[in-house]
Amino acid sequence: MAQIVRELQDMTYLNWAKTRNSSGNAGLFLKAYEDGPDGKTYFKLSNYDAWKGIIGHECVNEIIVDRLLTILGIEHLSYQLIHAMVLIDQKPYETWLCASKDFKQRGESKIALDAYYQAERLPDESPLAFCIRLGWERTIWEMLVVDFLILNRDRHGANMEILRNSRRKTIRLAPLFDHGLSLLSRCESTEVMLREDLMADKPVQCFVGSRSAWDNLKLIPPDRRPLFNPLTDKDRDVLLDGLTGAMEQQWLDRIWEMIWKRWQAYENLCDQG
Repeated sequence: MAQIVRELQDMTYLNWAKTRNSSGNAGLFLKAYEDGPDGKTYFKLSNYDAWKGIIGHECVNEIIVDRLLTILGIEHLSYQLIHAMVLIDQKPYETWLCASKDFKQRGESKIALDAYYQAERLPDESPLAFCIRLGWERTIWEMLVVDFLILNRDRHGANMEILRNSRRKTIRLAPLFDHGLSLLSRCESTEVMLREDLMADKPVQCFVGSRSAWDNLKLIPPDRRPLFNPLTDKDRDVLLDGLTGAMEQQWLDRIWEMIWKRWQAYENLCDQG
């Protein structure tokens, strides 16, 4: 299956459900799904405004982060980017949307991490301590690094999920997913984007950490920092391949600069011990 479908697809048959933008920006995120022979396929759009239309590029961010996690060797949900015609409130839009498959295995049910934490935590146990007690330490440390690299602002307690199989009595943390509200997603114009401080530590949502992506890195004990496949400057072409039709080149260049600078900052932190 091609990761990017460039030929315009007629997807006006999809029914979009409205989800409030939890980042605090004006707008909505619209989601849809369809059933197929191999299970459900889930679709989502970038930020949508009833007056301005589809104004964000979160779906392109998902593909970039998908590729980044593949390079680093981190388990994650894979996304497909589709050039599509959609219908919202009886009005057609030509856009780019994301598609993904259900990551649940047969017999599994899912629950948001924050809900599971509230039901199963020990007295005075923090979300981070709870995850460590249940054996999810490695995934949490990887997530904190990734969220620093992309400045993910939306790792709330429902953007992490628990997968349970009651028959087999198994429980696991779901692969990382939903990274759209990251990188330069809050920049509303090219001018703002070009002025953006790529290393700024802006407020983030992190259910297991703090409001600072940089401080969240420091939650990881030095001897437990994840060992990733290294990111190199040659990976730029891999991350950005085929995306110029979905995003302007100067935005793509700036996104790579952001990821690269933040990767170097993480490497420097690791070198300091």
